[in-house]
Amino acid sequence: MDIKRDDVTKSSIREGKYIMIEGRPFEIVGADWSAPGKHGHAKCRITAMDLLTGSKKQIVYAAHDKIDCPIIERQVAQVLSVTQSKAQVMNMETFETFDIAIPEDLKAQIKEGSELVYWDILGTKVIKQVRSN
Repeated sequence: MDIKRDDVTKSSIREGKYIMIEGRPFEIVGADWSAPGKHGHAKCRITAMDLLTGSKKQIVYAAHDKIDCPIIERQVAQVLSVTQSKAQVMNMETFETFDIAIPEDLKAQIKEGSELVYWDILGTKVIKQVRSN
């Protein structure tokens, strides 16, 4: 599992960054900072969306906490064959072949011979875009 650990700071917590919450990869869609009180610590309230399921979650971190960030690999693959809900694709760099689930919104665009961009998120491969030839 490819994960790095970062301190929670204003520069590392912003919209569009990826973090791990309860062992799942999330993308930050909102972050609010509260100033420290007389005897307290600054807090960060994060709203994030699960990269695999699309569900939202809110979580609060103290300013001195460390947070896990997933390492997401973006790869290009060519579609070899298409079934109802899966496609067999070949990675264009390593020539590895594997099956990958086709998202509902991209089913009409994926055809044999087309190229697509997929993300490898903690061992789970997800199609993100279909490239036009």
